[in-house]
Amino acid sequence: MTNRLKPGHLAAVSLLACAALVMFQLAEVRAGAIAAKLLASSAFMAVALTAGARRSLYGRIVLAGLAFSWFGDMFLLGAGEALFLAGLVSFLLAHIAYVIAFAFHGLNDKWSFAAVLPIAAISIGVSMWLTPQLPAAMVLPVRTYTIVISLMVITAFGARGAGGPTLIPVGAVLFYLSDISVATLQFTDPEFPNYVWGLPFYYTGQLLLAMSVGYAKPRYGQRHE
Repeated sequence: MTNRLKPGHLAAVSLLACAALVMFQLAEVRAGAIAAKLLASSAFMAVALTAGARRSLYGRIVLAGLAFSWFGDMFLLGAGEALFLAGLVSFLLAHIAYVIAFAFHGLNDKWSFAAVLPIAAISIGVSMWLTPQLPAAMVLPVRTYTIVISLMVITAFGARGAGGPTLIPVGAVLFYLSDISVATLQFTDPEFPNYVWGLPFYYTGQLLLAMSVGYAKPRYGQRHE
């Protein structure tokens, strides 16, 4: 079994596909971008599976979050407000899944509370800047999403304080920042194509969360095989 693919191999595939995705988007090669995105997103699912996601309740819930993210990526391949909203809902469910996973892992209240102020300050600032540029129908969905992603980062730090690996908060923060990149690209007209940094942040964040299933020691639902 020495030839079996390992999480690190699959993570490298995902990151290489992410780099290809950025280049294809810059060159406006749509077919290439679609193929690269499918590969990059499918690879982070495979990372979680090979890292042992099925062996604990924490891992299985993280896997569900990655699956919702996969669908969100596919929705965002299209154009228009309806597909963006479908992607928003998919990623919202992904973040909710991560919050639940971190809660089942176990949370340290001091670490969680320490993260509240800086995350709330950033989220409120981004929301105040973005709201005037949102269509009226998107104000409530975007605000709801902002609250949930903030809670995801806060609980990620709580899980770290309860003995979870550093992979959890770093992955959560990168996912959070990538969401800001997507919102900026969708609702504003940035001079710089911010997916150049947003996509690497996103895929690195998802990969770190996927790999966390092999290092975390959840309080509940661990299977020993």
